[in-house]
Amino acid sequence: MNIREGAMPARMGCARLQDCVPNLRQWTLFACTLLLSALTQAGDLPDPHLTPGATNPDVTQENIDRTVCVKGYTKTIRPPANYTNSLKKKQILQYGYADTNLHDYEEDHLIALSIGGAPWDAHNLWPQPRHSEWSADKKDQLEFVMYKMVCARQISLVAAQHAMATDWISAWKIYVSKRHATRFAKMD
Repeated sequence: MNIREGAMPARMGCARLQDCVPNLRQWTLFACTLLLSALTQAGDLPDPHLTPGATNPDVTQENIDRTVCVKGYTKTIRPPANYTNSLKKKQILQYGYADTNLHDYEEDHLIALSIGGAPWDAHNLWPQPRHSEWSADKKDQLEFVMYKMVCARQISLVAAQHAMATDWISAWKIYVSKRHATRFAKMD
């Protein structure tokens, strides 16, 4: 018998389709929810062609105690609002966002300044939506946890930068937990 006739291949361990999937409607709903979640997540990540991320060459694992791990360091290298606002206008158009209201986006560093992200490089900045499941506020939580972990030598600088640049949402799911959220106090 083939699958159309109601049999499943023996290697799947099911004699009939209904044995493997007792409630096809529930399984279909689960699959659709999973797909929608993946699509939503993909929409909240920056376009890797426009914003691949960039690191600050002045920050290395060897000098984190004199750079990123010094309280107030990021304030000394953060670009002024007139630069980021101008870039935000351009990038909203590049990204093709239907919503062009500047207040609905935060011009954010993909690799956070607190873990050695490049402050002025447009390849490290993107207009991050403020009003979505994976908003700028959630990314800020990850930035804080990664900063604390880098400075506590629980993760290398390069590993933290890579996690943030490749898929910050997956990194959030791995690193931001009750253990980390309650363990560290808010930084400057």
